[in-house]
Amino acid sequence: MTPGARMQAAIELLEQVWAGDEPVDRLTDSYFRKRRYAGAGDRRAIIETLYNVLRHRARLDWWIERTGTNLSPDPRTRIIAELALENKSSPQETKAIFSGATHCPEPLTGPEETLAESLYGRPLTHPEMPAPVTMEYPDWMDRSLQALWPERLAAEMSALNQPAPVDLRVNLLKSTPDEARQSLKNDNIETEPTPLSPIGLRLAGKARLAGTAAFKNGWIEIQDEGSQLIALLTGAQPGMKVVDFCAGGGGKSLALAASMSTNGAIDGRLWACDISARRLERMAPRLQRAGAEKVRSKVVAAVNDPWAVENAGRMDRVLADVPCTGTGAWRRDPDARWRSTLDDMDELIAIQKRILTSAQGLVRPGGWLIYATCSLLQEENERQLAWFLENHEGFQPLPIDQVWAETVGGPPPPTGPSMRLSPASTGTDGFFCAVLEKQ
Repeated sequence: MTPGARMQAAIELLEQVWAGDEPVDRLTDSYFRKRRYAGAGDRRAIIETLYNVLRHRARLDWWIERTGTNLSPDPRTRIIAELALENKSSPQETKAIFSGATHCPEPLTGPEETLAESLYGRPLTHPEMPAPVTMEYPDWMDRSLQALWPERLAAEMSALNQPAPVDLRVNLLKSTPDEARQSLKNDNIETEPTPLSPIGLRLAGKARLAGTAAFKNGWIEIQDEGSQLIALLTGAQPGMKVVDFCAGGGGKSLALAASMSTNGAIDGRLWACDISARRLERMAPRLQRAGAEKVRSKVVAAVNDPWAVENAGRMDRVLADVPCTGTGAWRRDPDARWRSTLDDMDELIAIQKRILTSAQGLVRPGGWLIYATCSLLQEENERQLAWFLENHEGFQPLPIDQVWAETVGGPPPPTGPSMRLSPASTGTDGFFCAVLEKQ
């Protein structure tokens, strides 16, 4: 593909990203499945441009607004700004890319030529930019993030705006970390143990895993190290009754199943619950490949679910990994930060409270309720924990370092009564976790 054709593909992908709510990786997979002619080098270049524009969106828009061209930020103008500001492309080079040739973007309009000329040679980041623009987050989150990280907000947000590594969880139902690592090496894929999770491997570079023996045999699952740690902190063991109350795609359910294994089989009872039957159905092939067919899928309601009422007080462990703003996963979907609003967060906070109220009823005396989010915001984390403890006197938070010693092993990251992970502090996606014991 020519440079112009690659840029046109990036523009088309940006149009799709901003037209709906699909995650970026899912859109790119679908896009290239229909365009087999795009080689590996083409795909890498297009995806790199796509993600760069998404990660620079606030700063690109700030500059576009100040050029006096009256152009609105859209895929074309943001690409032009990215070429001038980040790639240092001259106006002539940009004009050559927007040539109008076959498969290339249409020629620049007069205002677009002015935009390319005005931005050429300027820095992407400018001292006059406000903090939300410089650090690429929505204005409405400013107060929350400034309160969370008053001294190191820049470092945390910079790390959250970088590419994420690919982590794998070794499926202990079928393999060991050493066996899985050697199998991947036999397929010319290098990995290293994850720093915190004892069951994790981190890819040394990009690789296609679907064709490897380790993947086909169900020895590995793609799962961020932080997500692995949440599953480990649940403390699921053989013989227990365990509920993954918001199972979603089933990543943590699979990890819990492995924690409950004895001689390659699940020992105990494990329910993967969700309000969506479709999500649970999509989990079935993953369960089969992992050898975790004994996991029971259950569609439940967030409030007053009959099954939850019937099984009240019977469960040893209940993991409530609740829906949230997903701020901790921005590395993987940079556009997600612009898709949520303050009203969305308020609605999610109400949903989280309803789920916690329902999930806590399943826990037996002496059992654990694990509250987790992939959010960094205190409104969804510490404040929700405080609300729950005020309204449910029968629960007591366990010190995370104590739980870590019992479930994960090794030295924990700096913790208090709850655990917060972030790309800057732990090299993982952002997560929050609190473990509550029923008295």
